[in-house]
Amino acid sequence: MEAPDFSADLYREITEFAEGTPSWLHTVAEVGTDAGLLLFAALFVVGWWRARAGEARAMALALAAPFAVVAAYLVSEVSKTFIEEERPCRAVQGAVHIAACPAPGDWSFPSNHATIAAASAAVIVVAWRAMAPLVLPMAALMAFSRVFVGVHYPHDVAAGFVLGVVVAPLVVVALVAALRPLVESMRGFPLCGTVLGPPSAVGGAPESGAERPVVPGAGPGRAAGGGPAGRVNEASVTMPDVMGGVTRRDPLP
Repeated sequence: MEAPDFSADLYREITEFAEGTPSWLHTVAEVGTDAGLLLFAALFVVGWWRARAGEARAMALALAAPFAVVAAYLVSEVSKTFIEEERPCRAVQGAVHIAACPAPGDWSFPSNHATIAAASAAVIVVAWRAMAPLVLPMAALMAFSRVFVGVHYPHDVAAGFVLGVVVAPLVVVALVAALRPLVESMRGFPLCGTVLGPPSAVGGAPESGAERPVVPGAGPGRAAGGGPAGRVNEASVTMPDVMGGVTRRDPLP
């Protein structure tokens, strides 16, 4: 597969600009593209730790997230073997690149780094929406860095990004449906409970909107003891006796 002309032209412009930037920025771009993946891995661990105190669905999401990222990566890697697009650092005449050009046979389309970064950000957002302002821009920056260092065309990283944000959430939702009941049942075992969190509480106060129990004799304008609302039928009131028994007070005339 040959890269489209517009993408090759944009690649030249970005890499020529990158060549003129300070050397420290070259190092940051080259190291950061892999360091960002480690940061996503750390966020997965944090997400698992938070999920231990949550419901079974939260833990299922935390467990499914890495598998969804791996699934997106596999789709990207298999796609490479069929499409076989040469890296721009070899295909573009006079190309300049900061990072070393990958070996022949390491195809360019789509970008695995962009796919993994986007997939990681997407599943983190599904499980932990408050992280969206952090992880989505970080994934986009990691994807762009692959063009900046000269090892991918712009359309490579764009395709990888779309692949990650589409495939990973679909996989994680499918996995959660199977993992949620498994997590709920395994939380009852002591060792598993340490890893997965305690089981859900049974009983407790009724949820808002739940029906209140019906008291015989109670109704509109009636108290629970059968009298008018606002007046307690004192015949039904009991008081503890000092000896531990119960005495009933006589009703008022």
